[in-house]
Amino acid sequence: MLKKLLDRPITVTMALLVVIVLGIVSMRLIPISLIPEVDIPYITVQVTAPNLSAREIDETVVKPLRQQLIQIHSLEDIQSESKDGGGSIQLTFRQGADIDYLFIEVNEKIDRSMGSLRDIERPKVLKSSATDIPAFYINMTLKEEDVLPENTDMELFPVTGQFSQMSRFASEVVSKRIEQLDEVAMVDISGCVRPEILIIPDQEALLQMGITEGEFENYITSADIRLGSLTIRDGEYRYNVKFQSFASDKEDIGNIYINHEGKLYQIKDIARVIEHPSKRSGLVRSEGKDAVTMAVIKQSDAKMADLKKSINGLMDQFAKDYPDVEFEITRDQTELLEYSINNLISNIIAGVVLACIVIFLFMQDFRSPTLVAFTIPTALIFSMLVFYAIGLTVNIISLSGLVLGVGMMVDNTIVLIDNITARWQRGDPLRRAVLKGTSEVVAPMLSSVLTTCAVFIPLIFVSGIAGAMFYDQAMAVTVVLLTAYVVTVTVIPVYYWWWYKGFSSFRPNPFLEKFSFNRVIGKYESGLMWVFRHRWAGWSLFIVSFIGIVLCFKFIPKEKLPEITYTDMIMKVDWNDHLSLEQNTERVKEIEALSEGRVSQFTSMVGMQQFVLSHSGEPSVSEAVLYFKCPDAASLGELQRAISDHIARGYPEAVYSFEASGNIFDMVFAEKESDLVARLRPVSVPEIDVRMVESIVSDVAERFPMMYVPEVTLKKDMLYVADPEMMALYGVSYQDLVSVLENALNENSLFNIVQGEETLPVVMGVDTRDIHSIIDGTFIQRDGGDIPVGVLMKQTYDEDLKTITAGAEGNFYPLQMELDGYSAQEVMSGVREAVRQDGNFEVSFSGSYFSNRKMIGEMIVVLAIALILLYLILASQFESLVQPLIIMSEIVIDIFGALLLLWVCGATINLMSMIGLVVVCGIVINDSILKIDTINRLRKDGFHLKHAIMEAGQRRLKAIVMTSLTTILSVCPFLSRGNMGDDLQYPMSLVIIAGMVVGTTISLFFVPIVYYEIYRKQEKKESIR
Repeated sequence: MLKKLLDRPITVTMALLVVIVLGIVSMRLIPISLIPEVDIPYITVQVTAPNLSAREIDETVVKPLRQQLIQIHSLEDIQSESKDGGGSIQLTFRQGADIDYLFIEVNEKIDRSMGSLRDIERPKVLKSSATDIPAFYINMTLKEEDVLPENTDMELFPVTGQFSQMSRFASEVVSKRIEQLDEVAMVDISGCVRPEILIIPDQEALLQMGITEGEFENYITSADIRLGSLTIRDGEYRYNVKFQSFASDKEDIGNIYINHEGKLYQIKDIARVIEHPSKRSGLVRSEGKDAVTMAVIKQSDAKMADLKKSINGLMDQFAKDYPDVEFEITRDQTELLEYSINNLISNIIAGVVLACIVIFLFMQDFRSPTLVAFTIPTALIFSMLVFYAIGLTVNIISLSGLVLGVGMMVDNTIVLIDNITARWQRGDPLRRAVLKGTSEVVAPMLSSVLTTCAVFIPLIFVSGIAGAMFYDQAMAVTVVLLTAYVVTVTVIPVYYWWWYKGFSSFRPNPFLEKFSFNRVIGKYESGLMWVFRHRWAGWSLFIVSFIGIVLCFKFIPKEKLPEITYTDMIMKVDWNDHLSLEQNTERVKEIEALSEGRVSQFTSMVGMQQFVLSHSGEPSVSEAVLYFKCPDAASLGELQRAISDHIARGYPEAVYSFEASGNIFDMVFAEKESDLVARLRPVSVPEIDVRMVESIVSDVAERFPMMYVPEVTLKKDMLYVADPEMMALYGVSYQDLVSVLENALNENSLFNIVQGEETLPVVMGVDTRDIHSIIDGTFIQRDGGDIPVGVLMKQTYDEDLKTITAGAEGNFYPLQMELDGYSAQEVMSGVREAVRQDGNFEVSFSGSYFSNRKMIGEMIVVLAIALILLYLILASQFESLVQPLIIMSEIVIDIFGALLLLWVCGATINLMSMIGLVVVCGIVINDSILKIDTINRLRKDGFHLKHAIMEAGQRRLKAIVMTSLTTILSVCPFLSRGNMGDDLQYPMSLVIIAGMVVGTTISLFFVPIVYYEIYRKQEKKESIR
């Protein structure tokens, strides 16, 4: 076939152009995303019950649901958290399970349970997906806002009228305009204030008129008339009958007439009717001002670049249309995507340029290196066509595969051109040199490609999302190597023949000839002879490497992923105290002042938020979520330390954490648990007792003084217990008591008024007062007398856990611990001893320590499977069971060299470095494959063993050094770090560089020794015969 192709260069060129054109078109159509599209195996059930405590929610709602949901198949873990007013159940499923089907099954289980649950709103079921992470947030603030007068009642009017108007404008206009964009799925909004109409009766007037609060309430609700669907017939016609209530705003309510004992009164005569912002349980601040924030959710099939372009255009239009409002885009995921992807592409280009420089210096003319350089863009464009055909996206995982492929794709081209040129220089005619030189290396090159691809196959055995994610990397490397191989064996020989057929012999370029490789060959021969005389040194290195690998695995820190550089972060703080929203805000303002001048963006979400989706978690009124964006990572670290010091000095009881700002990569891969979590389950009492938990947590903290052990987060409730004896004495029912208290607390909602798209609740209450004034100043009218509410109730205090946590095993207290220099075994032994001495608990452990160990164990299995596959492929190629062992003997030394460099550079053993080890095993032996293949051919041609080894070393030296240098230089740009793409590739790059440097040296010097030791006795026997 190759003979025919040599005579048809135009046909070859046209076919190549077809592939290039289709590849360029495919590049424009391939979706670009931060990570591959994968199913995220999490489903969350959110429970809302505003009037129930954490204990009540856990016992009466969450526990029954948990017992139903635990029966769902493919469930790996279930964990619930219950707080005052709500709770959540997190379901974790086996990776690969059909999440859409499981989502339906979870909803069916909940529907079946609703009949046995308390009268609450149906729990929400949320399925995690890549689009849950907002593409960005848009903060709205007023450029100039009026100041509230000093005598303003802050309870009734916490914000200005301007901010109230902006809130309504944001929810009814701005969010709708953003949702009209084709790329936007929804806009989730928080920070708005909702208006309500409050009716405050004049108690003295009611008393004089003899009207009870219950009667007054009935007069008002009677004005809200709602008829069903009524029709009336008039002859042959039928009409729909509608009755419109006249109560449509506060004036209408004030004008309602009351007929009491034959006299007409209006509501406004005996009560005050005001429209005011309803009581806030949370707020949003941006750049020191109250704000409304909108989370923009991208359509699943939309491109980030298109979304960013549309939003930028809309922001420009908003600036013109609404000059009094300031719009700010924060937590922009498109910046992260663009920065990471652009850096990866830049590094690929840098790697290509460095590889080309090496090729030009070694080839000693400009034509053959041009052919090698031509292979790189051609194979990349061809790869994009295959990407599009098989449905791969461009993301940081697949691009990392391309990075690996760039260094390896030129290896085969270098080997082919070097072999053709060598045969031509040894006297073969050019056409014979092209045909014979190509046929000699086609099989070894295919074997090296298959061995490299084979090491990625076992990655499918990595459990969880990681295994699904790195499918893209494996496919990218496979596609690049196979396309490069096809281009190399079909196109390069044809172009080599047509470029050089006018030359009688190979003539080096005079300038490049100065960089002659002959001196290197001479030194290599001297070095190889020295190694033959000191073979014991090679065997000693082999033994030392075994021991070194064990030591490295023991002492190098292990984690799931390498540390990623960020310039922004999220801080979550629970003040662990009964704070009002106002007090919480004041503390947040202190952190705001501390960060002034250090951040480019600052947003705080204080208290409970109004998002439909749980973008900020489920914070309570005494919690806050703060977002910081700094100019660089160093500034972020300084700010984090300053905030930690401030909280430690001023609020030592607070519990806080810092985490990544919430991109899709962190959503999928971030550690959601501490290093070690001790799950303390009570055995002596049915429920978790606060004092028992505090005792054992204090014991653990004393045992490990250098380790941070968080305080037990508690809540203290003021508890009012109805006195049945006093209620019976005065003839007061429970319903009467509840109704009066609802009025006193402004929680008695009468009906709702619809104004456009907004619903205004009409509430009856009183002027805002503190709790003691309410209890002492609230009365129930009975038999012409007033009974103080305080007489009917007893006051006490109750302290309990703020969050009730449970799993498949039942309720437990999660004691979260960061190891901080202690070994996990040491900490677990200490906790078990504390539990044994206490006697009230039993303990089990979870945490990232175990998941990291599991991941490392899986990667070791992957490495073992990869080595077995390599052996099988090599055995089939060489038709020998011994020669694959010769080639693979160098892997032990290569792995030791790679781990040693990781240790020296302060890196960790993680998923990326382990993938690097697997990759090294596949690519580092390519040089040895070519060398062993050459030695075998020379021995068949009649060379003696030692002569064949020396000759093969000379012939393959330049190709081996060139292929190693191109692979090393292609990954060198990733040593820069500083962004997500480079940070992820950094440990893998270290491993590949170390493995290739050591592997090249071993291939040149150690592999010949092993080959010689195995076959010299065989040669002696053959010579005797």
